Amino acid sequence: MANITETYKKFATLSPEKIAIHTSNQQISYKEWNQLINQTANWLHGQLNTKTIGILLPNGIPFLQMFAGACKAGWIAVPFDMKWNLADLEKRVKLSKPSIIVTTKEIYAKFHSIIPNMKVLDDCLQEIANFNTFSSIELEEDLPFYVGFTSGTTGSPKAFMRSQDSWVASFDCNRFDFGLDESDVTLIPGALIHSHFLYGAVSSLYLGGTVLLLENFSANNILSMMNDLPISTIYVVPTMIEALVREGIQVNKAMKILSSGAKWTEKSKIEFCQLFPEMSIFEFFGASELSFITVLSDLDGVLKAKTVGKPCYGVEIEIRRPNQELAKTNETGKIYVRSKYLINGYFEENENIVHSIQDEDGWATVHDMGFIDEDGFLTINGREKNMILYGGINIFPEEIEKVISLHPDVEEIAVIGLSDPYWGQIVAAVIKGKCNSFELKKFCKTYLSSYKIPRKWFFKDEMPYTTSGKIARAELIKQIEMQVTKN
Repeated sequence: MANITETYKKFATLSPEKIAIHTSNQQISYKEWNQLINQTANWLHGQLNTKTIGILLPNGIPFLQMFAGACKAGWIAVPFDMKWNLADLEKRVKLSKPSIIVTTKEIYAKFHSIIPNMKVLDDCLQEIANFNTFSSIELEEDLPFYVGFTSGTTGSPKAFMRSQDSWVASFDCNRFDFGLDESDVTLIPGALIHSHFLYGAVSSLYLGGTVLLLENFSANNILSMMNDLPISTIYVVPTMIEALVREGIQVNKAMKILSSGAKWTEKSKIEFCQLFPEMSIFEFFGASELSFITVLSDLDGVLKAKTVGKPCYGVEIEIRRPNQELAKTNETGKIYVRSKYLINGYFEENENIVHSIQDEDGWATVHDMGFIDEDGFLTINGREKNMILYGGINIFPEEIEKVISLHPDVEEIAVIGLSDPYWGQIVAAVIKGKCNSFELKKFCKTYLSSYKIPRKWFFKDEMPYTTSGKIARAELIKQIEMQVTKN
């Protein structure tokens, strides 16, 4: 069966002294990394309890050690976010039921009397050091290995299960779509709790490259490392790009930028290309449940900037009408995906059943709406549940948000639908920034049809967010409706 650690032994033999992971205060060679993962797997294999480990640790080698060691042992790894409050952590612990949670001394002292099965990292590392550096653990076929959480815009966590086969298969996207291999030095500047950065680190190690891991995101640190170190690839999200652009420092080195998490605005991309003219940009569109879906390279991005690209290696896409018939070229419908990269499914608290998201033919959807053009490029209109029905016309908030976000004085924007007795729903914009409705309306008239221009405007100092940092639309709509009722 496939295993995300299966190549470590090969690289430990071929390039034993090559650096596998490098942090600000620690580095480990492939020989040492292979031995450490074997020891960790043997330690877990000897535990007499259910095979699920919670990882509540900061960015660092121990986080990746616990994750990879669990995979080697046939355990399920559940990363927990150190920024979650007690209530958020408790919800996810109840959902995933880890038999061990490895954490820091500080968090253990704070929560061990409330959260069960916590163990201090330092104690675990001492135990692990006593185990054999060789491993002969035999695993079952296609084991689940990773539980993640997705909250969308509601804030309520859903747990999903993923198999090792799905991630190992998706490593082909790194090879074929991004041209990555063992020669790459990959910078991971974001928190490993987020699958984009965890995947970036784990896939780089599988391919035999070197991972440079930041403990915390810092635009200044990234720029210094770009200039001083032989970095070839960087995993980012658009907010990181914005932070780099704000520094205004030019870097003339050839590297690959792999961006995901949200659509990169055209304005930001232009500014980035001016400061980093030698960079090759790869935007990939995906979802926690579906993994890779499409990729847009900078070569295609010039002519197809409003799209999210073409299907990734090994991915099939269909656009379907509400009656499940296939949509025509340029016709908006629901996006369905089929590949080897999909999750096993969701599971609920107190249930032992994983509910698959695939139909009998292997297709799945997360209810995004969009269309495929005559050249095979996919455009995303928005989420079906966010769609506003204005007098019988479907309006996607994401399209309006893209336009309003281009205004220089808009920091954040959320477009929502408010109930209206005549129209059914009307378009409303909630803005964080130093601007007013008059200038924003004028700005919108340049880019949007009149019926898409927001009828109501609200200005807030802060937006409500989910634990994953997205704007919590359900909570925002509730706040605005209460504000409208009071007025």
